[in-house]
Amino acid sequence: MKAVVVGGGLGGVTAAVALRRVGWEVAVLERAAEFGEVGAGVGVMPNALRALAALGLADDVRRIGTPRVPGGILDPRGRTLTHVDASHQDHVVAVHRADLHRVLRSALPPECLVTDTEVHSLDDLDADLVVAADGIRSRARQALFPTLPQPVYAGTTAWRSVTTARFPLDLGLSQTLGPGTEFGVLPLGDGRVCWYAAAVAPAGGRSADELGEVRRLVAGWHDPIPALLDATPPGTVLRHDIHELATPLPTYVRGRVALLGDAAHAMTPYLGQGACMAIEDAVVLAAACARAEDVPTALADYDRRRRPRTQSMARASRMLGRVGHKVRNPVAVTVRDAAMRAVPASVGLRGMAKFLAWAPPSLSPDR
Repeated sequence: MKAVVVGGGLGGVTAAVALRRVGWEVAVLERAAEFGEVGAGVGVMPNALRALAALGLADDVRRIGTPRVPGGILDPRGRTLTHVDASHQDHVVAVHRADLHRVLRSALPPECLVTDTEVHSLDDLDADLVVAADGIRSRARQALFPTLPQPVYAGTTAWRSVTTARFPLDLGLSQTLGPGTEFGVLPLGDGRVCWYAAAVAPAGGRSADELGEVRRLVAGWHDPIPALLDATPPGTVLRHDIHELATPLPTYVRGRVALLGDAAHAMTPYLGQGACMAIEDAVVLAAACARAEDVPTALADYDRRRRPRTQSMARASRMLGRVGHKVRNPVAVTVRDAAMRAVPASVGLRGMAKFLAWAPPSLSPDR
């Protein structure tokens, strides 16, 4: 059986790895001139690590990622709103997106990775299965669902970069919430730190000095935020508006085509699960293909398993944004912060359990 994956991002390459594990011949078509990932860091959540473990890649990701360090949510003065103990079993591994992509590509033979290839029509692809992993602006999704709304602006602009200087490896993963603004810290395994900032802002904004814009947004905020910004070359700061697929798709499959990742369920990043959902998608799709007698049965199983979970995740992420950094009224900020301090961290973790406790299906055809 042959599959063609349209799109060579994290989700598409993971799908290729997973399908090859269950015996499929796979080609990944990427329209860029070379494979890779732009951007900064990504938090690989415990659920995604389990999916990678099913592919034999979790240990490789842990080796290049963040060691087990404490984490938490802070206010702009550095006071703890909620804390996650470093000894907690379910911890996030932060890696650079490019490094994670490299680990995934290492599990594929070079001949199945095809660059500089534009797909104009899914009908022209010679394959038993087409995996559309072509991102938030998916042409495949638009072709399959031409009347459904396209992704919409979620009301937040984000900035991301990685420091050039190395910081202590025990620097915690943290998220700082201010009025209408947040700042996140993801230490990488080599001592560099990925950081991001997000703020409620009109769509389409640009600044001649994006690093300076971030400095303005978080002026006076706690250490090590100023030091992280000082260690960031100005030209490396990426700015993008956050969009989401606010109208859920009625199905993730049409004919021999399966939508995967952002092409199926582009969501806001407030739960840090966007890339993780794409990795999960890939393993579930491969497991369905391993068990089913034919492609239509496999795709029906994939849709049944993935659509409820991913759309529930998208709703939860949207809601978290509303009670997180999108809160701007000073009184509401005070109430939010007090509520977060009053709720034990263990209670918050239990609330996330239904998302984090996911386990991948077996890739064996017998289970």
